[in-house]
Parts: sequence; structure tokens; C-alpha cells
Amino acid sequence: MFAIIGGTGLTSLNTLEIVHRQVVRTPYGDPSGPLTLGRIAGRDIAFLARHGYGHTYAPHRINYRANLWALQHVGVREVISVASVGGIQARYAPGTLVIPHQIIDYTWGRVSTFFEGEEDPVTHIDFTLPFTPALRQRLIRAAQRAGEPVIDGAVYACTQGPRLETAAEIDRLERDGANVVGMTAMPEAALARELGLAYAAINVVANYAAGRGPDAGEISFAEIEATLADTMARVKRILESFADVGR
Repeated sequence: MFAIIGGTGLTSLNTLEIVHRQVVRTPYGDPSGPLTLGRIAGRDIAFLARHGYGHTYAPHRINYRANLWALQHVGVREVISVASVGGIQARYAPGTLVIPHQIIDYTWGRVSTFFEGEEDPVTHIDFTLPFTPALRQRLIRAAQRAGEPVIDGAVYACTQGPRLETAAEIDRLERDGANVVGMTAMPEAALARELGLAYAAINVVANYAAGRGPDAGEISFAEIEATLADTMARVKRILESFADVGR
């Protein structure tokens, strides 16, 4: 079974044949909401709205540990994250779909490991490649089959939020090598790795990052919403293609 964690703009899947919804209690508190279990193209999947079904959890307040533990508990082995990002370079323009390959973590204060109890052993994970390469390639092939162009590869800068970044901060991120900026890939990707779950992402570029693009002086939230509304239909087609081949 694979899971889809939907971010801003993806709180439901119209093509999901819902079997049931399941409330999962975890040792780490409550997930963002009940898991929606069902089928797409005949394949079993679990769906979870990362920010809650009413978009009530800001990025820094999401219980990432509970979300990932709950998905593993119901039998998930692969996780596809869908998340909106800002594009730093012109190539990553609004409406672009990106399959990132690397992460730079700028978050702070988030609980980022399952191994923090006094009785837990010191545990290190190999995080050289934060997105599972084989799962990334399957997503790219699914996009090709669906006829949806995607950019293969990007460095995702994960910032703390909930505010957007300053133009100077985006300049710094670019100097560090980042291509897109978002707020939710960490610690989500690392926690998935700790649980042994394959993890990959589809990033939807919703806007140019601060100080970039034709309207460099201000980011329009109305334009972000319009871009997400137009682009999420393409994401859903990729997810349907991915599920269809995985049967």
C-alpha cells in the first residue's frame, strides 16, 4: 500500500474510491486527521491531509511523527508527499511541477526523531539521498505516461514558517544551492526514513519566492490559490498514473 500526504491545495482526491476512514491513535499523539483508506485505479492507498482537512495546522505545528507512524501502522510502505513551494530561479515558475532530489533543512524546534526517549538507543540514519531514488523515478515515469511535464530534480529548502521568507533570506537560500522553498519536507522525510518507508515528493510551484519574478515587491496569495487550483488537476493525473501501473 502507498500513501499520499496532501499539502496546501490537495485536501481530497476526487478519483479516490473511499472504503472507510480510520482514526489511528499513536504513541506520539493525534495525526492531522483520520486516514482515508480506499483505492485509485484499483490499488489500495491511504490519504492524509497534512494540514488537517480544514487546513488548521500550520507547518511548524504539524505532528509529523504521528502522521508517519499512523501510515505505517495501517500497512503503508511508500509515501508520496504533495506540497506547494516557491520557485527561486526562473526555471521554477508558478505552475511548474517538480520532483525534488535533495533537501536543506532550516527548521528549528521541531521534533525530528522517533528516538528521543531515555530508553531509546542512539540511532543514526543515512540521509545522503533524502528522497528514495527508485520511488522518484517511478513518479517521473508516471508523469511521462500521464503526459504531464515535470522537472527532474531540485534542492528543496525547508524553512520554519508560518511566515513566508524575506527577499534577503531567499538570496541566502539561492547562495546555499536551493531551487525551491517550502515548509513541510522536514522532519517528514527523515521520519519516513527512520521508519523504513520509501519517500518521494511532487512539488507544485505556487509562486515565485520573495523578491523574485515580475512582482518582486509582494507575493499575491490570490494568485497562489489560483495557481494551485489550476495545477492540482495535473498532480492528480500523475497520481492516477502511478497507482495504475502499481497494481
